[in-house]
Amino acid sequence: MSISETAHKNHEELFPKRESTLKITDPELIEVFDNFAFDDVLAYGNLDTRTRMMVILASMIASQALGEYKVMLGGALNVGVTPVEVKEIVYQAVPYVGMAKVFDFIHATNETLESRGIKLPLEGQSTTTAETRFEKGLALQKAIIGGERIDRMYAESPPNQIHIQKYLSANCFGDYVTRNGLDINTRELLTVSMLLSLGGCEPQLKGHIQTNVNIGNDKEKLLSVVTQLLPYVGYPRALNAIRCINEVLPE
Repeated sequence: MSISETAHKNHEELFPKRESTLKITDPELIEVFDNFAFDDVLAYGNLDTRTRMMVILASMIASQALGEYKVMLGGALNVGVTPVEVKEIVYQAVPYVGMAKVFDFIHATNETLESRGIKLPLEGQSTTTAETRFEKGLALQKAIIGGERIDRMYAESPPNQIHIQKYLSANCFGDYVTRNGLDINTRELLTVSMLLSLGGCEPQLKGHIQTNVNIGNDKEKLLSVVTQLLPYVGYPRALNAIRCINEVLPE
């Protein structure tokens, strides 16, 4: 077996003239992986290269794959993912993955950007204030998830848990999802990527699958995301995600 011409070409697009040390120490593994990840998998779906790299970065954060994240971050920047977009991917991970897991990725991202001569901090992307974060977050929730569903979540929440619903509106949506730098369709694809990579989040994954459809990311696009993440998250989590997609979107 050898690395296919297509796999080599696609790899070079991301990492021009970069040779993996594993190609020397583990040539059989690299041949199998590169042919799968950069040939077979790339032949499926409708994601452009930039979007594909963004969902992979989101998945790497949720998977706690810091080493691979650094490698793929370089590739993402090489194909035109902007510094602002990269930072927004990392920030988007905080409410879904947790700051404890995102912390090292923030520093790794800063190191990579600074090594490329990019001055930090970048231009701010926040669109809310302490006074408006709840109102704007709740409005966005209702716009993309559905007003009736959000109202029902508030109405059905016990008094000792209503604070969590308010946090979701003000913090998750108001502080993070309302930010500029990425459009809402991309943010929801990132969220699905993180949830499927975390595992054990199937109820939330199903909710965000429906939200993706609400805003125009159809079943084919969601299957494309899962397919592109398969080489990095493995078959069990990819198959779990496909099951969730089929349950939410049976046809």
